[in-house]
Amino acid sequence: MFKGLAIWLATVLGLASFGWTGEKDGRLDIYWVDVEGGAATLIVTPAGESVLIDAGNPGYRDPNRIVQVATKEAGLRRIDHLITTHYHRDHFGGAATLATLIPIGTVHDNGVFDGMPDDPGKSYWEFAAQARRVIHAGDKLSLRQRVESPPVSIHCLGTRKQFIKASPDTANCEACAAHRPKDRDGSDNANSVVTLLEFGPFRFYDGGDLTWNQEFRLVCPKNVVGRVDVYQVTHHGLDSSNNPVLLNALQPQVAIMNNGKTKGCMPGVFANLKATSSIQAIYQLHRNERPDGQMNNVDFPFIANRSKEVSGNHIHLSVAADGKSYTVSIPAHDQSRTYQTVDK
Repeated sequence: MFKGLAIWLATVLGLASFGWTGEKDGRLDIYWVDVEGGAATLIVTPAGESVLIDAGNPGYRDPNRIVQVATKEAGLRRIDHLITTHYHRDHFGGAATLATLIPIGTVHDNGVFDGMPDDPGKSYWEFAAQARRVIHAGDKLSLRQRVESPPVSIHCLGTRKQFIKASPDTANCEACAAHRPKDRDGSDNANSVVTLLEFGPFRFYDGGDLTWNQEFRLVCPKNVVGRVDVYQVTHHGLDSSNNPVLLNALQPQVAIMNNGKTKGCMPGVFANLKATSSIQAIYQLHRNERPDGQMNNVDFPFIANRSKEVSGNHIHLSVAADGKSYTVSIPAHDQSRTYQTVDK
């Protein structure tokens, strides 16, 4: 009897510890799940609350990978918030299946709006979630705070081609004069939800698939984003996004690309990233082997999945409890590097 009770107690305590790793160590964690050219970025706050930005492709592969990282790596039992940046299948497609595998709290998306070019369909609108809300430029997620930690926030800077207004004391962006407009993008990419994560001095930018001309509007004439530490390479590294005006306005230190084996990593994007003087390191989820021969890759230590035959490895970023430094690692290869948060 006592042996059984001891085993039960150890199991319960183990699960409790497993479920609150973020709250236990005071760190903030970000995981880039390999959804092979889609998007799934999982954030775990110091209070143990979770925010998933996009849910990958339809089917079970991507939801299973998200659940694997969420439960085994991050110690979660639910996704508290799901942000769908826009209605393309590689961003929303896994949500309905994901909801059958792990509970989902509040879904934040663009809802139904005038002129929407894509409809995600019945399975997306009706999957099980605790609540749904339409997100607007200027909204902030209501997140639990850990008393001992710096404040953490996720701020919507723009969506549906509407962006937050600059404060009167915001200076004009010096990079704007270099802008060269591209043809209008009429797809739903231009409606992407843009988010800024802040944890003390640490700042992370995720623009979904926001397109070139909209990126210009976000920071010009005034840069409403400010400088960031980490930049999620927009649109998987496609050159209809990643305007150098945006890169020079944000001045990121680290760029992380959620590309696929043959998707993303366009030559122009690599050139723009490498020409951004603030960037110290670029990470890729996959070594890219484009069929057109335009292969652009960083060195192996910065790639999570290094061959066509390998998939499923994720990238992990962990911010120190004071927000003053962060470590980017590829657990599958025991690779890690620590960076200091930059002065803003």
